[in-house]
Amino acid sequence: MALSGHVVGLLKEYMRDLVMQAEQEAVAHEAFGFSKTSYQPDQAIADLLAILDDRIESEGVQVGLPEEFLHEMWTFCNEARTQVTDQVWLAWNVSGRPASKARVREMTYHALIQFLEAKHG
Repeated sequence: MALSGHVVGLLKEYMRDLVMQAEQEAVAHEAFGFSKTSYQPDQAIADLLAILDDRIESEGVQVGLPEEFLHEMWTFCNEARTQVTDQVWLAWNVSGRPASKARVREMTYHALIQFLEAKHG
């Protein structure tokens, strides 16, 4: 299935929401003195699929997400997993920046969108 521009736009919006949520969590954790935990691209993909499940259930029809979209995203993410993980690892090591949860999500979702647009766009 090719992804419509509308669906890709919604996907990017949900991804931005998850990045912002991670940034807010980091601020809260820092304020309370919690230490940073390791976060991986697989976790970012799982978080995306979880929010898609929630959003499709709560607002899918109203925002124009097809019922089969979650299943298709699971398939796309499984296809992309190795390539996305490798791309994030490379970007992470080249940048020299610490890999916060928000940064890992940002890099993962960027790589996933690139994969989806190249393969299914």
